[in-house]
Amino acid sequence: MQMQAIWNGHVIADSDKTLVVEGNHYFPPESVHDEYLEKSTTHTTCPWKGEASYYTLLVDGKENKDAAWYYPEPKEAAQQIKGHIAFWKGVEVRAKTPAAL
Repeated sequence: MQMQAIWNGHVIADSDKTLVVEGNHYFPPESVHDEYLEKSTTHTTCPWKGEASYYTLLVDGKENKDAAWYYPEPKEAAQQIKGHIAFWKGVEVRAKTPAAL
């Protein structure tokens, strides 16, 4: 299924190859529009996935701090999401709707 991450009226990510872990869609890095991402200094730790790093979203002059996260070096159990990016904090992740004919 084609999924999109949308915030502030812009498509931040678009992919039919997301991986769902704990209810979150993780987008492959090449499917994310990195012009909207700014690296954050925030890090959190998941007991089974490892240390997460964050991005702040910057779209049309608006900022959504730490609204995206990824695991640059996940633990063995989470290797499939290495480098993939997930979203929260008001970012809408939904199935892409077909264009009207």
